[in-house]
Amino acid sequence: MRTLLVHLATVVTAFGTLPSDWKHVQQFELGQPGLIKLSLPTDTLDAARPGLEDLRIFDSAGREVPYLIERPVRIPATPRNAKDFAARIEGQTTVLAIETSLAQPIDAITLETPATSFIKAVTVEGSPNGKDWQPITAGQPIFRQANGASQLRVGFVPGAWPFLRVTVDDRRAEAIPFTGAQVHAVAGEPAPAEPLPVTITDRAEDGQTRLTLDLGAAHLTLASLRIETADPLFMRPVSLAVRQVAEQAITENVLARDTVYRVEVEGLKPAEHLEIPLDLTVPGRELFLLIDNGDNAPLRITAVRATRRPVYAVFLAQQPGTHQLATGNPRCGGPRYDVAALGSQLKGLPVSPLKPSALAGNPAYQPSEPLPEIEDLGISLDTAQWGFRKTVELTRAGVQQLELDLEVLSRADATLRDLRLVRVGKQRPYVLERTSISKKLVPEFAPANDPKRPNVSRWRIKLPSANLPVTRLTCASTSTLFQRQVTLYEQPADERGEKYDHPLGQAHWVRTPPAPNTTLELALSDRPRTDTLFLETDNGDNPPIELASVQLYHPVTRALFKAPLEPATFLYYGNREAGFPQYDLDLIAPRLLAEEKSVASLAAEETLKKSRVGELFQLTGVRSIIFWVVLAAVVVVLLAVVARLLPKNTEGN
Repeated sequence: MRTLLVHLATVVTAFGTLPSDWKHVQQFELGQPGLIKLSLPTDTLDAARPGLEDLRIFDSAGREVPYLIERPVRIPATPRNAKDFAARIEGQTTVLAIETSLAQPIDAITLETPATSFIKAVTVEGSPNGKDWQPITAGQPIFRQANGASQLRVGFVPGAWPFLRVTVDDRRAEAIPFTGAQVHAVAGEPAPAEPLPVTITDRAEDGQTRLTLDLGAAHLTLASLRIETADPLFMRPVSLAVRQVAEQAITENVLARDTVYRVEVEGLKPAEHLEIPLDLTVPGRELFLLIDNGDNAPLRITAVRATRRPVYAVFLAQQPGTHQLATGNPRCGGPRYDVAALGSQLKGLPVSPLKPSALAGNPAYQPSEPLPEIEDLGISLDTAQWGFRKTVELTRAGVQQLELDLEVLSRADATLRDLRLVRVGKQRPYVLERTSISKKLVPEFAPANDPKRPNVSRWRIKLPSANLPVTRLTCASTSTLFQRQVTLYEQPADERGEKYDHPLGQAHWVRTPPAPNTTLELALSDRPRTDTLFLETDNGDNPPIELASVQLYHPVTRALFKAPLEPATFLYYGNREAGFPQYDLDLIAPRLLAEEKSVASLAAEETLKKSRVGELFQLTGVRSIIFWVVLAAVVVVLLAVVARLLPKNTEGN
């Protein structure tokens, strides 16, 4: 250790003042010099880059202090196949004999079966010699369901068990085959974890519960996530997702999957699994929790709780006094300290109780141009084929975030491939961010019953415009008891102008007292082509239900780009023949997403001058063009035939 301290003391670099390229600073006081293991607060991790490349520590004399980063994580055990496995039926039980062949402690087994739908209770016993058995755990559920929920892992208190005996209760249902088992050895000491406050910022129900979780900071390593609910019995597949950049757009990427449950096997007390083990690094502060409800009512989730793995900075303080943590430099290189090679010698160092102050601005900070490598403009664009444009209104120069409004979403191609940002006649590169955020739209609606169908209730729903990318409809009713199959459709016109029913979705709507009011949740299977929708249901011999409210939801889509204030930037759209743009901006899209952004907005829509023929071609499509051309040719031929058949006027008659 003496040699280590000497080494740490010889690599200190002097700085006169805090560098101006670092945006944030935090302070902490040291009462005496020595070797320090500092737990970095979440706001430090949030302000720094993902790999902490921009983290710097300065002592009271303004000198840069070398450090190394320690990230404790749980070391997962690699499951091993059991050395020997045998299954037999004994009365109303299935008995599994397992030889583990492991000398180290084990804490779980995972059973293997081809059965697809079952739920059973198991009891596990352990033995040092295969003869003398001791109970380990009892009443644990194993199951696999059609909705994808599955639980075949049986956990228990760690212990060294060369032999295991698993008894499966078959009293409730017929026995199922088991083909093998995997044994989980204890991997080592558990990694530390700290509570992490989590806020639910948004909730959407669409056959799937989608919770948007604010973790309070980015770049955190989650140790676990726990769902709090009072629902007594359920089994639901869950997944965790984050935003990622892929194929010139920002989409969602699933990071983990699991099953949460609270089940009750006959004769046993309920068992539950509500905590999802993770050890998962989340790049942003936003995390999406997706719960597949199938045909079940959504869970009544009251809270989501989490724990995180701490991150430590280890360094040698040569003198007492005020020390500073500096973060917030997106362009600096990572430090290269010789102390990084000595990490194994510092593993057992106790964590210091020091608490850095809240994040503050660096008084010496001088902002530089964000993402200077982004070229200001792309190639020229001939906008003659674009039907509409809007001026992009900016509040300051730099990286911009522009939310597309309903006019743009309805007039642009459904894939948004015709969007172009243009300044002084040239394209401005952008990245699309397709978020999981849904925006509410409250349309006008009114009864539109057909007198010829007295048993059917129908409502007409009027949208602001056609071609809106709505994906979900919800309805509330004042009726107290009903069960209905509800259908949503529209009536577009075909090439000949004849209307037809275009189905958009169906849902089963049930309300049974004394249950609270149940809202209809209907997912649209297609994008509406018109501005008028019809919602109908067959009442049978029952009184009609009353509709109290209708709401529609569409996903929020944003464009991220970099722009100066002047000259003006325009958003062009409305060209169904345009192809997808190809921008090199994709290469640094994650950095664009991480930059501080200004919120841009759109001005009023401008309709661009286009020929009537060109407009017809764009709006009707190739099939309509062929139809009208053929129809015109037929009319010309018929007129010519009629002209030949008509008697000619002769003089003198």
